[in-house]
Amino acid sequence: MLKLGYKIAPEQFPPSEMLEQVITAEKAGFESIAASDHFHPWSEDGQSCFIWSWLGAAAACTKSIELGTGLTCPILRYNPAIIAQAAATMSSLAGGRTYLAVGTGEALNEYPVTLEWPEYEERQMRMIEAVKLIRDLWTGEKISFDGCYYRTKEAKLYTLPKNDIPIYISSLVPESAYVAGYYGDGLLTVGGKPDMQVYERILSEFEKGAKDSGKSPENLPKAVELFVDYGTDPEASIKNVMKYWAGAFIPALFVNKIYTPEMSAQNGQVVGPDIIRKQSCFSEDPEDHIKFAKKYIDLGFTHLYFHSAASDQVAFLEAYGKDVLPAIKEIG
Repeated sequence: MLKLGYKIAPEQFPPSEMLEQVITAEKAGFESIAASDHFHPWSEDGQSCFIWSWLGAAAACTKSIELGTGLTCPILRYNPAIIAQAAATMSSLAGGRTYLAVGTGEALNEYPVTLEWPEYEERQMRMIEAVKLIRDLWTGEKISFDGCYYRTKEAKLYTLPKNDIPIYISSLVPESAYVAGYYGDGLLTVGGKPDMQVYERILSEFEKGAKDSGKSPENLPKAVELFVDYGTDPEASIKNVMKYWAGAFIPALFVNKIYTPEMSAQNGQVVGPDIIRKQSCFSEDPEDHIKFAKKYIDLGFTHLYFHSAASDQVAFLEAYGKDVLPAIKEIG
């Protein structure tokens, strides 16, 4: 069941380069893509394409690699019915190679275009309701939905998905993992926390939620994103992490009303090379990467998404696919 994926970076690269990257990733043996759905990047130096347009292009340019969001927020700048339509269209284009990962989002992407940023409890309730509406629309029936936050009247999708699209729900802390297990078809989280017991608790809560909703947790995908670098210049990659991604290393970004890339970068100014090294695997030794991945596999994660900030993503993908992926696949 182990699936090895690639975390593609629309926050760092323009969409044309990302197409070259996804084609290379498929050839290199990566089995899945996680693409974040942002309106703003983490940094003023970054990029931020409309990911649904890019995913359609990626579906047309690839043959076997799974495509999905890692993640999208279907509650504020989007009506969940539009996300249902977008994911169904992507599934149709990709021949069913599709999943959808959702979460409660960041102010960085929602507040600038809605001037809304409710408290976490409301955003979580909105997400739960959005998931219900999305699944209803994927049936192809006419849906009149009367929720607390969303309403439809005989809304129907006329282009349906080619697969039963699994919905992964994001959880960065144990407190939200129960909801992911109860309402989701899978879990998505981010690795790198120094205390690995946090992941044990996240997985435990996810499993409780899944069991309470009548699902078998052992059959559900449990995905984690991991920062790595291999086959390029590790020190240059660390500088890129600090340039494009530092804000994402600070939990306040996911809670507070931090809504511009400049604010995000200011939030991440405390992140230095040592912090990045502790939370990642920047090494030219394949064995280091195998050991790094094995820690998460041993915990119970089934889907690993490797994220490199290297400027030359093609070099990273080819080297990682040749030297590291096969060995990780063997231990899984």
